[in-house]
Amino acid sequence: MAHADVPRGPRELTGRAVLLILLAFFGVVIAVNVIMAHFAVSTFAGVETASSYKAGLAFSAEHRAAEAQVARHWNVNVELASPGNEARVVTIRVLDLAGAPLSQLTPDGRFAHPTDARHDVDLDLKPIGDGRYRATAVAGPGQWDLVIDFAQGGERQFRSKNRVQLP
Repeated sequence: MAHADVPRGPRELTGRAVLLILLAFFGVVIAVNVIMAHFAVSTFAGVETASSYKAGLAFSAEHRAAEAQVARHWNVNVELASPGNEARVVTIRVLDLAGAPLSQLTPDGRFAHPTDARHDVDLDLKPIGDGRYRATAVAGPGQWDLVIDFAQGGERQFRSKNRVQLP
């Protein structure tokens, strides 16, 4: 009878084998947890607001400002153009209730990234006459919040925040 024809019995499970299996199992679990924790911490920008108490106090002032904005009945039109290579041209025209252009405003704007404020892109809006303001910025494709503010005499008169999809 040849040696290869001898049937082999089941392999014995020793204490050393059990130890190695347990160490390998928990090693994989710990490695996955460390990797997931690293990605969770490195991709989250952090706290949305420094003080929720102060943000709560500012709510009523924001509510009054929104009511005053609605009472002004301004007509604000925004045009977005994408000439290419992630360049974005934002043109805004502001008219009052009577249809007269509002050219004496201080503009401010940005493309705000919906999930990570570190990716926000500021707009350098410049008046170009007839109540129009224009800025060119580089913002990648995807969803953005277009935030536009107009101030007069140091006090914000208008705020708009709209979700836009950039090609």
